[in-house]
Amino acid sequence: MTFTNRFRTVPVAGMLRRLFVLRLYAIAGQTLAITGVNFGLDIRLPLLPMLMVVVLLALLNLATWVRLEQPWPVTAMEFFAQLLVDVTALTTLLFYSGGSTNPFVSLYLLPIIVAAITLPVLYAWVLTTICVAAYSFLMFFYLSLNMPHDAAAFALHVAGMWLNFIASAVLITFFIGRMAASIRGRERELAEARETGLRNEQIVALGCLAAGAAHELSTPLATMAVVAGELQYEHGGDPALAANLHILRNQVAACKAILTRLTATGGAGRAEDARLLAVDVYLDELVAQWQLVRPAIGLQTRWEGVRPAPNILAEATLGQALLSLFNNAADAAPFAVELEARWDNQELTLDILDRGQGFNQEAAARAGEVFFTTKQEQGGVGLGLFLANASIERLGGSVRMLPRAGGGAHIVVCLPLHQPRTP
Repeated sequence: MTFTNRFRTVPVAGMLRRLFVLRLYAIAGQTLAITGVNFGLDIRLPLLPMLMVVVLLALLNLATWVRLEQPWPVTAMEFFAQLLVDVTALTTLLFYSGGSTNPFVSLYLLPIIVAAITLPVLYAWVLTTICVAAYSFLMFFYLSLNMPHDAAAFALHVAGMWLNFIASAVLITFFIGRMAASIRGRERELAEARETGLRNEQIVALGCLAAGAAHELSTPLATMAVVAGELQYEHGGDPALAANLHILRNQVAACKAILTRLTATGGAGRAEDARLLAVDVYLDELVAQWQLVRPAIGLQTRWEGVRPAPNILAEATLGQALLSLFNNAADAAPFAVELEARWDNQELTLDILDRGQGFNQEAAARAGEVFFTTKQEQGGVGLGLFLANASIERLGGSVRMLPRAGGGAHIVVCLPLHQPRTP
């Protein structure tokens, strides 16, 4: 449960827990101060009413601890009421110990600071008004203390102000520091959520464009398949031309299969439609599918890991993401692509290496941004790496882009795995 003031959103339950801890220190300090002044400095205080206030405050804190274990949310009104009880207890203790002449009267600033940071503006101003009214009341109505006269009284007052400053500084640093860390964490979460939302909007827009493109491309691909078949039949006597036409028909068939999968899933790539495959089997199938589209690639593969191999969620979007990364490496260096996979029972690490130009500093920093590409000459539009990043991160994985020793690019893909199959 959260509430919003003018500038930031603060989790109320976390603030109430910090107030609970702050009140524990206040109860200990009040008990120590009352007994120390009464018995150590021989300044007689009305012990019964003052200690009763401390006991009631301790009971309230016990109730707060029980309340924090309950599931219902903490509201701004409840937090304000807790601060109001603290102000009332402080006012009562000051009334019995010298009123506004007590050096600890500036402790009124603590609940004001807490309210100003955590509560909506209206609540903060109401609590500030109450504290000002209580301070003003104590200037005229209080029980005087039997203090020593002259220099001794002044020295005690200065010592009390010193102790009050130390206690206030420590409590403010502790409470406000924790609160500021919580606020910074919340702002980071909000920034990440905004970035994720923006990326999801871009993916949805691209999905709509892809669906439209799939619908429009189906007809020309069918025409190309028919024409390629007729040409292959007519020129069967030319082995070289027939071989090239056979490759062309396979490429058209691969494009049609991709469009069929796209339209069948509506571009969603739902996890419930995926299947579990052993990671080595999945990689072999994926590489075989890729080589149908890129038969001329100079490829080296190496798989290493525990046996029997654990399972991976063979989702359509994951396959598309990895194929896109493979294609990027092939575009950079078509005769020197290496795929190395290592896995244990929890994670797969896939290294995609090429001997192309690699990434400069700007490309490494902006890689994965939508419409950013280093392949303008080859007609790249900057979608492959963006969609691959989004798909792999959605499945709990990560993509890192590193320079390769000796030149080229090194892409590291990490993916979570499932438990191994039973032999």
